[in-house]
Amino acid sequence: MAAADTHPPELRHRNLPLLLLQAREALMAQFRPLLNQQGLTDQQWRIVRALFDAETGGVPALEPRQLGDACQISSPSIAGVLARMEELGLIARERMAGDQRRVAVSLSAAGRKLAKKLITQVEARYAALEAEIGVKVMHEVYDLLDVLIGHLGAHAEQQEEAAASVKPESTRSAKPTKAAKSISNGKIAPARKSAARANSRDA
Repeated sequence: MAAADTHPPELRHRNLPLLLLQAREALMAQFRPLLNQQGLTDQQWRIVRALFDAETGGVPALEPRQLGDACQISSPSIAGVLARMEELGLIARERMAGDQRRVAVSLSAAGRKLAKKLITQVEARYAALEAEIGVKVMHEVYDLLDVLIGHLGAHAEQQEEAAASVKPESTRSAKPTKAAKSISNGKIAPARKSAARANSRDA
């Protein structure tokens, strides 16, 4: 009979994903009341802000895929969120002239007005946070998060590329199916790989 393990594995590192989750919730407690006053969900605000940022930078519209990536909203969820926002009159959606399968999403006049109003309030909260914990600390947090996201994001992309380059032996010599041919000819839109995303929220 095997002897009992007298040396159980030791957790030497703090739970970083949990700490980041706790930090996010603490931050959103500062901003969520502002969104609630305007009847916005966290996801809706992220989309409004992303569209406003793009518009300010000279890009009048974004596609749903781009919004999903920028706002960390999964592909199955983004369509429903955009539909609801269109019902509320916050955004406009229209088919692209060059490709009717693609959709351009832009802020409506009402959405743009709401964005400007909220941005003033959000920036005031950021200023209050800087006064409370210090501008230097805020900048250090931004810099550290940029490093973490940049490094881990690049690593994840390398893993995806490596996995995509390795094909199972059984599929290397297999003839393309009728469905596969249709996809390659553009008759059937292939499902886009979605990254595993937490239903994260930010201001």
